[in-house]
Amino acid sequence: MTGTLYVVATPIGNMGDISARAIEVLTAVDLIAAEDTRHSGRLLGHFQITTPLVAYHDHGAEAQGERIFAALDAGKDVALISDAGTPLVSDPGYRLVRSARLKAYKVVPLPGACAAITALSAAGLPSDRFCFEGFLPAKQSQRRKALEGLLTETRTLIFYEAPHRIVATLDDLCEVFGAAREVTLARELSKTYETILSGSLGELVLQVSSDPNQQKGEMVLVVRGFDGVVESAQAMEEQRVLSLLLADLPVKQAATLAAKITGGQRNALYKMALALKQDSQAGA
Repeated sequence: MTGTLYVVATPIGNMGDISARAIEVLTAVDLIAAEDTRHSGRLLGHFQITTPLVAYHDHGAEAQGERIFAALDAGKDVALISDAGTPLVSDPGYRLVRSARLKAYKVVPLPGACAAITALSAAGLPSDRFCFEGFLPAKQSQRRKALEGLLTETRTLIFYEAPHRIVATLDDLCEVFGAAREVTLARELSKTYETILSGSLGELVLQVSSDPNQQKGEMVLVVRGFDGVVESAQAMEEQRVLSLLLADLPVKQAATLAAKITGGQRNALYKMALALKQDSQAGA
């Protein structure tokens, strides 16, 4: 008889969030496959779990997977964990679980902490329909392109972000989605310095960029989905500001300044400015 692969959720910060079942399984299995054995070793040490650890991460998946499948073939049970939260949710494990299912091994998931769902539960934004986008691209051009593709997504959007990119990402969200779009930044969830900030993108850009303490730790962004009323109000404000600026400034300069004032997208504002200029000339 082959062994069972358990997919085990672990705490995202507070050790008290681990389930009794997770401790029971991690103690009973023959092997634990972890994203980072040093990091997971501290977790297991805290609960006095002495089960042997092996590394599993996606860039070494084939060789590591063979070792895990050999253990399963020998009738041993294996638990898969990530550094924090639920494995496979922006963490390694997809290839292992897929291979295990294709090979007809028994796969048993143990529910538990997940930063994305924890942030959503406290954001106060619509939670009946949402989509998890994980980490946005690190390069600004690619990040903005990805956000432009989500501009009219009506579901609540959930992103993970690294602390050294949080200000740049908020800036891009503000420029692409508009300064009025609602957002919640959930930082260091379940940890000592847990902070949950909510407001418009324009407000959070100012708050986070001016406070270095809000640029540290594990971060989740929860953004309201596309709302025609919000975007129409934003467009009206952009047009109002552009009309005032075009009375004294060239098109390109007016569009650039309007983007800074409203948080709108420069390219879109430039096109709007051209159209406004042409309309005014036609009516002269």
